[in-house]
Amino acid sequence: MPPDNVTPRGEAAAIESDHASISDVVGNKEQTLAKKLFGSQPFWVTVALFILIMVMVAAEPTFGTSNNVGNIARNFAPFGIMAIGMTMVIITGGIDLSVGSVMGLVAIVAGLFLTWDYAWYVAFAMGMLTGLICGAVNGFFVAYVGMPSFVVTLGMLSLARSLAVVFSQNQMLYKFGHHAPIVKAIGQAKWPLREPAGWAPAWVPEISSHFWIMVLIALFVGFVFNFTAWGRHLFAIGGNEPAARMTGVPVNWIKFQTYVFSAFTAAVASLLLLGYNGSAINAMGTGYELRVIAATVIGGANLMGGAGTAYGAIVGSALLEVIRNALLMAGIDSNWQGAFVGAFIVLAVLLGMLTTDRSFVSTVFGNWFHKKHR
Repeated sequence: MPPDNVTPRGEAAAIESDHASISDVVGNKEQTLAKKLFGSQPFWVTVALFILIMVMVAAEPTFGTSNNVGNIARNFAPFGIMAIGMTMVIITGGIDLSVGSVMGLVAIVAGLFLTWDYAWYVAFAMGMLTGLICGAVNGFFVAYVGMPSFVVTLGMLSLARSLAVVFSQNQMLYKFGHHAPIVKAIGQAKWPLREPAGWAPAWVPEISSHFWIMVLIALFVGFVFNFTAWGRHLFAIGGNEPAARMTGVPVNWIKFQTYVFSAFTAAVASLLLLGYNGSAINAMGTGYELRVIAATVIGGANLMGGAGTAYGAIVGSALLEVIRNALLMAGIDSNWQGAFVGAFIVLAVLLGMLTTDRSFVSTVFGNWFHKKHR
């Protein structure tokens, strides 16, 4: 029953004011292509990546060789795959700290089934199932129990890593039986192949299967983000979750799915690395979660939710790997990598604020002008 002091007309107005439409939640505005481009953080990160590549090619000729390009593509692809899943979680305003540990657990489970001489597809299926279960546990406690994602995924980080150590008995798994050649072929496949084995000339880089799988996942996620109701609902949740609930968006179910998908991408990356290395260790993925989060933030994902792209996840991952590769070629101590990555994270967040939040720019420069002229 409505309160006594609320008239039927006032009640209707209150109900109307309490409800929102999806367009209000997402906040789409008509913009020209140029404004969208120059106001996009992934665009400026791409520009920075291009400039860095040009500088390194000029300073170090071996940087642009086909072999090094192939190495860079292979090295950053697993992070790019996981960053796509992480972006989906971050858009909802959450975080997934468990992806590195889930990688380790998936590799150990798949490796165990291979050492027990099961078929490769059975081993991969069991590894994938393990990853999906981890994601489902994360999603259940975050979406339906209402626990903070930081706490839940931090717990899963410890749990998955501990299970990986227990299941492997803290040993490397490498005796993969009769299916070892197939497993390695999956992880070490390249396309296109150069002459004489293939058709491509010597200057064309042989790109790892990891990269092509990353591209396929990115295309699928990009389509979902831009052309499906599910994608619109996802951004609505990150933009204003209470308003999204009022419009009838299945918030809990979508949030649950994002954590499952994040674990799925971690499992895919794990199985690819398992095949490439030809072995499984429980330490796989240690510390990867920080680099994956860094890649998503650099690529334009907003840790407060509501913003992120699949392309941004890829270009952010690529920039971090190019920085790492450039530092090694320049002879700089690898211990400085963390400093450069940290600086780029801060700069990326600042760039995002400058390109998307006009009030931030006016406030900063307004305060500076006021202090200078008072």
